[in-house]
Amino acid sequence: MFSNESIIALATPSGAGAIAVIRISGKDAISIASNHFVSKKGKDLAKQKSHTILLGHVVDDKRVLDEVLVSVFKGPHSYTGENIVEISCHGSSYIQQEIIQLFLRNGCRTADAGEFTLRAFLNGKIDLSQAEAVADVIASDNAASHQIAIQQMRGGFSNEIKELRAELMNFASLIELELDFAEEDVEFANREQFTQLLNRIRQVLKRLIDSFAVGNVIKNGIPVAIVGEPNVGKSTLLNSLLNEDRAIVSEIAGTTRDTIEDEIAINGIGFRFIDTAGIRETTDVVEGIGIKKTFEKIKQAQVVLYLVDGSLITDDKNLNALKVEVEKIKNQFPLKSILVLINKADKISQTSTAFISKELSAVSTSLKFIFISAKTGLGVETLKDELLSLINTGALRNNETIVTNSRHYNSLLKALEEIQKVQSGMDAGFSGDLLAIDIRQALFHFGEITGEITSDDLLGNIFANFCIGK
Repeated sequence: MFSNESIIALATPSGAGAIAVIRISGKDAISIASNHFVSKKGKDLAKQKSHTILLGHVVDDKRVLDEVLVSVFKGPHSYTGENIVEISCHGSSYIQQEIIQLFLRNGCRTADAGEFTLRAFLNGKIDLSQAEAVADVIASDNAASHQIAIQQMRGGFSNEIKELRAELMNFASLIELELDFAEEDVEFANREQFTQLLNRIRQVLKRLIDSFAVGNVIKNGIPVAIVGEPNVGKSTLLNSLLNEDRAIVSEIAGTTRDTIEDEIAINGIGFRFIDTAGIRETTDVVEGIGIKKTFEKIKQAQVVLYLVDGSLITDDKNLNALKVEVEKIKNQFPLKSILVLINKADKISQTSTAFISKELSAVSTSLKFIFISAKTGLGVETLKDELLSLINTGALRNNETIVTNSRHYNSLLKALEEIQKVQSGMDAGFSGDLLAIDIRQALFHFGEITGEITSDDLLGNIFANFCIGK
């Protein structure tokens, strides 16, 4: 898994730009770079102090490839813990490749995906959960996911786990010590204090496990399905939310035959809106496939926006039909957050609005009804506020640790299971050797999170998802 070779990769996005940064890391990185760098002031790159920058030229024999800035970072005080050289050159794709090829011919090899961060982990600069957070920071596309990733990258989550593991390790060592004095029937580990520790660990683990419900949707965006009968304004609402003409809008019922998705951030939280085909009986094969997809998207969504044409609710018959439809949706998807949107509110009188509100409220106190006009934007801001209220952002506002990684989530579940086994063993009066088995398993799962216990396969899977150059 570990290699002493010097590695090189483009650290900025590929393609032409104003500048590009090429990164070299390894024991010989500085000496390799100095062989092909000529400082404008005649300085020797190999003799420079760490964290300094020199202006000069990258040369291939006598041919000047580019005027560059070269930054020097000497290990262990660098990102990877090794010597690092970063070459800031002009952003021509040709220049980038010429410089990279030069060093590939002279002592470097191409870095694997995530290999710089892998070396940082292997050299003890960061733990595994922090390394994974690096990828999350790069992938973050809204304020909330960025905040969570930064907090984890700075060690908030791993520090919490390490503290729990250290305390549990201390008691585990005392219980293991008791095994050496089994014939003398002595207790080094205070059982009352140990019970208090187990209770505290259990509370922390439950809090972290519960936070995954919020963290996962914040990281990946909260899926919101816009559903309803044809021509009630679903595509218009999507365009209004996105503030652009993303979906085709026409007076012809059944215009949307496939799902259309796009994402926006509302107060830093990512929402992925899905415009679906109108739900109705149809003999059109293509439209029928679209309607089938609609129900698939409803199953995948966390929030369902059920849109109705308020201008068509003209009498008790229409209203009763709507009540039946709302009740059907509620019963069909009991675990989903459902918002009923009465569209075209600009065409409804205040008297009708009050009457409809009263009648629909009687259907269910748990359902929310919002009057909107997707065309004019009336009520859209109220809708956004209501969507935000469905997401528990209290932990985010309080800067608490939020779990977003499914690998961490699974390890936490396993650790909690083992802690509960230890507690059950304590309650049943099990001997120390039996308690020690479950304690070791709990410690194992804690170690999986921070990387104190790893395998090459695990590391390979994690870092394969990184971009090359990070």
